[in-house]
Amino acid sequence: MSRDTACDPLPSVGRPARATLGVRRSASAVIGRVLERPALYRLWQRPFVYAKFAPIGRHNDLGAVRRVLDVGCGPGTNAGWFRHARYTGIDLNPAYVAYARQRYRGDFVVADVRGFVPPDGARFDFVLANSLLHHLDDDACRELLPRLAGCVSTDGHVHILELVSARRPTPAWLLARLDRGSFTRSRETWLGLFGEVLAPVVCESYAVPAVGPTLWNMLYFKGRPLAAAG
Repeated sequence: MSRDTACDPLPSVGRPARATLGVRRSASAVIGRVLERPALYRLWQRPFVYAKFAPIGRHNDLGAVRRVLDVGCGPGTNAGWFRHARYTGIDLNPAYVAYARQRYRGDFVVADVRGFVPPDGARFDFVLANSLLHHLDDDACRELLPRLAGCVSTDGHVHILELVSARRPTPAWLLARLDRGSFTRSRETWLGLFGEVLAPVVCESYAVPAVGPTLWNMLYFKGRPLAAAG
């Protein structure tokens, strides 16, 4: 399997291929601007929310979660799973955060997660990054992952849901592009990045949706900070 850290590019086979690539890039840019609107982003994600989150429900007792840090929370996509817990969501998009504040309980903060400092030295037993890291290059991931590990309580874990790269233009490849993420990676590359900071507890590959044509290939990773695991 490829270890490239970005989506495989379309093959360069002359002017028609370049023209097609240009059209796709333009369409992706337009759709990206549309998805900046919280209501439209939620509409785009709604058919897949449960399927994407399913492995977390299988491997964890969500009712026992006490304190959540949801990194790249969007317009509250995951907040409904944690109504019983102390929930903090972080996102760069002020419109997403405003939307989430109107609809969910918890603390929603406009911030760059790479510079976020938990208030009063808070630690979280459930640190979540759902489909965030494929928007970041390797250097940004290596900056962010230790920060996530540093927010985990002594009995907590980091939970990551991520897109796995398709090797050729397929519906999954196109949907990854339309989701505004240029850095989907192979399973091996994801695990290599995570393993620099986190000791694996669960690593599960799965398809979204679970039945029918695959739209996304996903990876669920649950890990403990290496220092704590050692």
